[in-house]
Amino acid sequence: MYTGFFGEMKETYKSKVYTERPDYADFNAPAKFMAIQSIVAKRLREHPKAICSYSGGADSDIMIDVIERTREVFSLPPIKYVFFNTGLEMKAIKDHVKDTAEKYGVEIEECRPKINIVTASRIHGIPFVSKIMSSGLSEWQKKKVPLSIAEEYEQAEDKAAKRKELKERFPKCESVINFLCCCNSSGEPRPNIQLVINSSKYMRDFIGEYPPDFQISAKCCDYCKKKVAYDAQKDYDMIITGERRAEGGMRSVPRKDNTALCFGQQSNGQYRLRPLYYVTDQDKAWYKEYYNIRYSDAYEIYGLKRTGCCGCPISYRAVDDLELIRPYEPNLVKAAWNIFGKSYEYRAKYNDYKADRRKAERERKKNIDGQMGLENFPKVLP
Repeated sequence: MYTGFFGEMKETYKSKVYTERPDYADFNAPAKFMAIQSIVAKRLREHPKAICSYSGGADSDIMIDVIERTREVFSLPPIKYVFFNTGLEMKAIKDHVKDTAEKYGVEIEECRPKINIVTASRIHGIPFVSKIMSSGLSEWQKKKVPLSIAEEYEQAEDKAAKRKELKERFPKCESVINFLCCCNSSGEPRPNIQLVINSSKYMRDFIGEYPPDFQISAKCCDYCKKKVAYDAQKDYDMIITGERRAEGGMRSVPRKDNTALCFGQQSNGQYRLRPLYYVTDQDKAWYKEYYNIRYSDAYEIYGLKRTGCCGCPISYRAVDDLELIRPYEPNLVKAAWNIFGKSYEYRAKYNDYKADRRKAERERKKNIDGQMGLENFPKVLP
């Protein structure tokens, strides 16, 4: 609840991630991890044929420690661990994967893609801003739908009729139409969801003024992670991953398989367990200190706050992170710039564009507020 402009009470909308989350999500760190251990034990007993993705990142380090401690306490059988090597990985991460396997006495199998990140990027293009934005802009580039349809839609009184007319004019382009016009297939405006171009402020105006001179796509993720993961995981009953809601983005959105997002069954019959889903950054910090967990050199020495696909342009910190990596692994940084350089440069241009637009809007608002000040109104005679 919050107070409106005139003092009235208005209800704040909260998604099912908040309203249907389990009680343990609000526990303090020690109690929360005890609850998580119980959940892990219960699900591993039900589905012992389990596989766990280990990335070498901080979340994975917490997760594997929780799982192995749980296995020891409850005398559970071993599970399968896999590390997906995209072909553009830090030596710090690869070394840490080996050290972690030795620490817990487990095997962490390395899985590589059939089409590596260099080939996938050359064939399909490179990511820009986010996976959703990359997908939308990729389709826009392929289908060559003019940006002007968005203005047509916005100016139309009957938006459903306009959406229908656009569909007839541009057949087999429904997703692009929805993306550019910020609407759904019925023609209803949906300006504030993640699946439309306006999810990144001024993006439509930016690409109109400065069209990209490179192919945009997030297919490299499909080839180097998703397909590899599918092949590795397809014969297992349960898949364990380290996603956390605190990471934001699509990981914080409810899914059809399970609104609580900790455990659920997928459409193919496999179960998915996300034991850390309700673990906060503060919970992680407590666990690291209490159990003396050492992250990889990428965190402890290089100073990275987060790992993942090295140099991926989807991270707004990609260029800054590469500069942290450069003193230790200069050849990897050079490779990342060779693959993703155009996206880094385009992102910088977009950031400058946003800053200029916001500055102009603040100035415009300041001028309007000044003109509307009380001193500008005529005095009322008694």
